[in-house]
Parts: sequence; structure tokens; C-alpha cells
Amino acid sequence: MSTFSIFLVLITIVCFLLIVVIMVQNPKGGGLSSTISGTQMLGGVQKTTDFLDKSTWTLATILIALILLSSLSFTGSLGDTGSKIIEKTEAPASTPAAPVQGTPAPAAPAAK
Repeated sequence: MSTFSIFLVLITIVCFLLIVVIMVQNPKGGGLSSTISGTQMLGGVQKTTDFLDKSTWTLATILIALILLSSLSFTGSLGDTGSKIIEKTEAPASTPAAPVQGTPAPAAPAAK
């Protein structure tokens, strides 16, 4: 399993958790967080809102970090080093242009 595949799996898991945390919270108190009575008994609605807010920011930060780290895991096989387009555009520029032979130079005008 390549490094990029591992990052892809981790990014997918973090995205799913972020979706769940966002869907649970509702700032007006009418979302799914108000129906979970066990968390209200532990610390009240304010503690639940604080936990969901902190977990949202934490998961978002982890997601951005994983995305940035996954961009570093690309190998040279996907880069521009083996591109045929770059080789085609560089090849004509490196060959010098040969002077055209066979066409005579224009004659100088006659002096009066």
C-alpha cells in the first residue's frame, strides 16, 4: 500500500467524522445534540456545544494537515519529469536552426 493510499484512507475517515460532528451540532439547540440526554447529564448543553465546537476545529485542522502532507507523498512517476509533452517542446528549442541554402541572395541595385 502506497503512502498516498494511506493518506487517502485517513482523509476519508476524518471527512466522515467531520460530517458527523457538523450534523450533530445546531447552534439554536434544536439539533441532534439536544436529543442526546446522556451528554446533557454529564455537563449540560453548554459543555456539549463546547466539545462539538472544539472537535470541529480539531478535525478541520487534521484534515488540512493530511491534505498538505499527502501532496508531499507524490513520487516522481506522476510528476513532470517523464512527460512526453515537455520532451517534445524542449527538443526543437535545443536543435540549432540550419541556414537555408539554395536561394540566392538578392542582387544589389545598379549604381547610376
